[in-house]
Amino acid sequence: MAETSFPSDLLAARTRLNQATAELSALLRSLPWSVEPTEGWPGIEHPHTGEVTGGREPSPGWTNEQKAAVTRLRQECLELSATIVTHSYWDAFQGEDVVKERMRLKAASRPMTTAGLSPAA
Repeated sequence: MAETSFPSDLLAARTRLNQATAELSALLRSLPWSVEPTEGWPGIEHPHTGEVTGGREPSPGWTNEQKAAVTRLRQECLELSATIVTHSYWDAFQGEDVVKERMRLKAASRPMTTAGLSPAA
């Protein structure tokens, strides 16, 4: 397959989707485990080892600002995905070539690791 340069708007959309997805993932990891305030529950003590497993601390829930931030990032990811998938660039490809080009786009839009030698996983 001949090397093809991607349209700048398509590459920019894919790069921003990577960033927005990472931002959403980081935000969700930082939030309480439950969207709404929820009581926790105790773990279960193993009868032989005494180790306590399971259980949850109470969750204060998410603030309105946190809910809005999650909604905004999810919406942005959805819109960017639609922009990428429906881009006219894909019209030039058929069958498995579409898949190969989409994978090339994903690789081209990943941030580079140290010394710019290989894409980050």
